[in-house]
Amino acid sequence: MKKLFVISLGGSLVVPNEIDIKFLKKFKNIINEEIRKNKKFIIIVGGGKTARNYQNSAKKLVRVSNEDLDWLGIHATRINAHLLLTIFRKYAYYRIIKNPKGKIKFKEKILIAAGWKPGFSTDYDAVLLAKTYGSDTIINLTNVNYVYDKDPNKFKDAKPFKEISWKEYLNLIDKKWIPGMSAPFDPIASKLAKKFKLKVVIINGRKLKNFQDYLENKDFAGTIIY
Repeated sequence: MKKLFVISLGGSLVVPNEIDIKFLKKFKNIINEEIRKNKKFIIIVGGGKTARNYQNSAKKLVRVSNEDLDWLGIHATRINAHLLLTIFRKYAYYRIIKNPKGKIKFKEKILIAAGWKPGFSTDYDAVLLAKTYGSDTIINLTNVNYVYDKDPNKFKDAKPFKEISWKEYLNLIDKKWIPGMSAPFDPIASKLAKKFKLKVVIINGRKLKNFQDYLENKDFAGTIIY
């Protein structure tokens, strides 16, 4: 039986400043290796620096609404998703999924998804994708090593968690989501994941060996939220 994983791929890994070819090569090789071991993947990607550039430019030019900021971010996720679709064309379903609630039948090993609509992050979309396609696990590839009890960039004594409950996690982060907010997994998505009893695994995507170790049931550095 195939194991299906939903991956919420941080856009900052794909486009930290420019498109990170080295990261994408490593990521592609790992995914290709794992699908040969009978695993399947749904990959939804964020907007990264592309989204930030458009959003920040809009803010400098006009008084911009959150809805417009969201749409700029959504379109950035879609161009990133098309890049992934191109990379994985051999194994992927032929088009990008934009509605995480609309289940399609796909025989391919990979399904590529992008942002849905304003008010919802790609983390939230990942939760809906997991629910729609019957996966119990979301792997959130981001730019932090763990969930911490406070910001490790500001506090040297920040404590990392290997495991944390949804209740504990939600008490650590801001309750409201705004476009472009920085959190290991956004609060609205987290509440829904808690409701659906999903597991989210936070892994630093810049250390892809941990990602592969997790997929192969080996010890890995990261945080499991359950």
